[in-house]
Amino acid sequence: MDVKKCPDLHERAKRIHEPGRVCRELLYLRSKRAKREVPAFTFQALQKGTVVKPPTKIDIFKRQPVKETVFKIYFMRGDIPVALSGRSNKQDPTKDRPLRWHCTPEELDYCYYLPIFLDGLADVDSDTRLLAVNAAVDLIMRQPHKVLPVLPKLILPLKRAFQTRDKGIIISALQVLQLMVRLGPCVGQALVPFYRQLLAVCNLYKNVNVNLGEGIDPDRSKRIGDVIEDTLKLLEFCGGPNAFINIKYMVPTYESSVFPRCQNLDEGTKH
Repeated sequence: MDVKKCPDLHERAKRIHEPGRVCRELLYLRSKRAKREVPAFTFQALQKGTVVKPPTKIDIFKRQPVKETVFKIYFMRGDIPVALSGRSNKQDPTKDRPLRWHCTPEELDYCYYLPIFLDGLADVDSDTRLLAVNAAVDLIMRQPHKVLPVLPKLILPLKRAFQTRDKGIIISALQVLQLMVRLGPCVGQALVPFYRQLLAVCNLYKNVNVNLGEGIDPDRSKRIGDVIEDTLKLLEFCGGPNAFINIKYMVPTYESSVFPRCQNLDEGTKH
């Protein structure tokens, strides 16, 4: 006897002997049906057969695109009175090279040239960035007392270097900042109002270090987490009585190196 097959599931559901199996097949097919993605917080999210689109993932450590710096423009025009003498070593291309000044560095206008040199810290080209770093360090070491009057103009170039999210650029900018605080008189205290512009990247990269297991990396200057820790300690030591609370506001995980926690607890118990 020929058995007539019914391809329609609704027609098969009318049969008495197999309603449960047909219902299970209907539920299975409904679960396999592709759902339509809709944006969140809209009326479409309340409709049936829809799923809310997940938020886009943001890589906070992704290197940000950098526009052409002012230092690169001035350097290509020939308005920068300094150049690198010699070539970099093939084994260590980042090794510092001596500078060749076309004029006396002490006679330069620091209010004009030092912000331009610090703007070159965010340059993509490694040779141009190396020239800017060495020139800025040389100017700071020659005349450290001229850093304080031009300090407000240096905040924006340093902030632009930190916003690149490039570890090498951030380390170079932090080392220049450390040099200004060490040599420049009263620079540490004058930097306290600018912590909100400068220390946001420190909170992001403070705990970023390469785990070597049992190994030890002797070069501390290449580990961004250690460089940030040294910078924060120096800022607290040279920033006066209001430095720690402002650093703590931007970097909540920072602990004071000038007044350790155990010393604060001992003083609290005495009182």
